[in-house]
Amino acid sequence: MQADLARIATADFAHVDVMDNHFVPNLTFGPQMVERIQATSPIPLDVHLMITDPERWAPGYAELGAASVTFHLEAAADPISLARRLRDIGSRAGVAVKPGTPVEGLYDVLDEFDQILVMTVEPGFGGQSFMPEMMPKLRALADEARRRGSQIWLQVDGGISDSTIELAAAAGADTFVAGSAVYGADDVEAAVTRLRDLARAASLEP
Repeated sequence: MQADLARIATADFAHVDVMDNHFVPNLTFGPQMVERIQATSPIPLDVHLMITDPERWAPGYAELGAASVTFHLEAAADPISLARRLRDIGSRAGVAVKPGTPVEGLYDVLDEFDQILVMTVEPGFGGQSFMPEMMPKLRALADEARRRGSQIWLQVDGGISDSTIELAAAAGADTFVAGSAVYGADDVEAAVTRLRDLARAASLEP
């Protein structure tokens, strides 16, 4: 684990997927493992909770020291209250949406969150193909954020590679989760740099 984290030391964050085999059909690990990762990671943790009952569990990940904790809109009973609680603990608060979830309901509450994660695959398994049909949703979010003067980060997760990161950046994403494109590369540091450069070149903002 420590060696894998060291390989991505030039990235901005280590994205950690927590799955409960209930909200998504896969099981990874829980707070104990995230605590170990937090203790050894050379970069901040961006924890993505694909779990039910995030009101119960999400604050614990913030208390472990995660820089960012993202829960799913579909799983939260009161997403605004949960986001405020995460911020009070000291974490950035993120909310994620599955491909089939509309985002218009978030427009009036953008300031309650630090990050919106637009899933570009169905959550639960790595290695899936990027869904370009999510780009209009992402672009609409980006347009609304700019219109409102929001500084919210727009993240994409799923199928991000050399061939898709430019599409996501051009649609307004500014934070990118890349798994296979990084860890599957012969030179991980070069892969991180290449993806970052491609995204910056295609970004809506200078």
